[in-house]
Amino acid sequence: MKKFALAGTAIGLVMSAQASFAQGLEEITVAYFLEWPMPFEYAKQMGIYEEEMGVTINWRAFDTGTAMSAAMASGDVHISVSQGVPPFVVAASAGQDIQVVDVAVSYSDNDNCVVHESMEIDASNVEDLAGARVGVPIGTAAHYGFLRQMEHFGIDVSSLEVVDMAPADSAAALAQGSLDMACGWGGALRRMMEHGNTLLTGAEKQELGIYVFDVTSVPASFAEEEPELLAAFLSVTADMNAMWNSGEHTDEMLPVIARDAGMDEDATAATMAGFVFPSVEEQLSETWLGGGTQNFLLEVGNFFVATGNIDSARESYESAVNTGPLQMVHDGM
Repeated sequence: MKKFALAGTAIGLVMSAQASFAQGLEEITVAYFLEWPMPFEYAKQMGIYEEEMGVTINWRAFDTGTAMSAAMASGDVHISVSQGVPPFVVAASAGQDIQVVDVAVSYSDNDNCVVHESMEIDASNVEDLAGARVGVPIGTAAHYGFLRQMEHFGIDVSSLEVVDMAPADSAAALAQGSLDMACGWGGALRRMMEHGNTLLTGAEKQELGIYVFDVTSVPASFAEEEPELLAAFLSVTADMNAMWNSGEHTDEMLPVIARDAGMDEDATAATMAGFVFPSVEEQLSETWLGGGTQNFLLEVGNFFVATGNIDSARESYESAVNTGPLQMVHDGM
């Protein structure tokens, strides 16, 4: 399998990006995913972020977390919401100075690989996958999960024809029968499931140590130069998560979130039922940003090195996690 092409690109863009974020910004650009419904989208639609932060926000949709990394490296994006851990690790390992500033969402059941029904393959006969054509968004959480599942089942990835495809494209290809297996998340994963089955459930993946969660990430220079602005963004996000988690605002929030995500309300509700949005207190605990996330970043980096997908990992990812802005939220700013 090819190494991540983004890594070299990111390194080349890092130095120019470091000086691109000046203090006193009047507008910022925030990256997010379509068909990936989250509570923050209620505030996005209602203009709450702009009201609380006092800046204009340009919201920009992306297909993959690797594209988010490239956009942050070039200085085009200030904040990436719900970037997968693997693309973050790839960029950070390549030398890009980006930081995790919160845990956006945990979702083991909303990221997986689906085998086409015509293959008639499940966990009992995975060896029959040899020679299969697989659509995988390289460098993403879905890619990491795919590699870990293949490792678990003893499948040599080199025996497969792996095609780098965005989830929406691979879902369409799976439906057409031009792929034997496809990996992805959100709405694309739901469409994949109409034409096949997974090899492992979310709970089974977690038992194997295959955790799936996304982070909010930023260029380190932005976090250093605009800590109050970043904290204000994280504060609004935390408020939206708390509103959703309470269960008391579902009727109000769901249609707005669905509209912003480009999904119908039933699909949005079904997708979000598999999401967990940790509170600020939970995020600052040892389980997450108090140590657990840093350890997982290292685990993912070392795994990608061992599987030949990146050349090297950092010795530590402690500096790749910045809890300062979230702590400001916790302390009431």
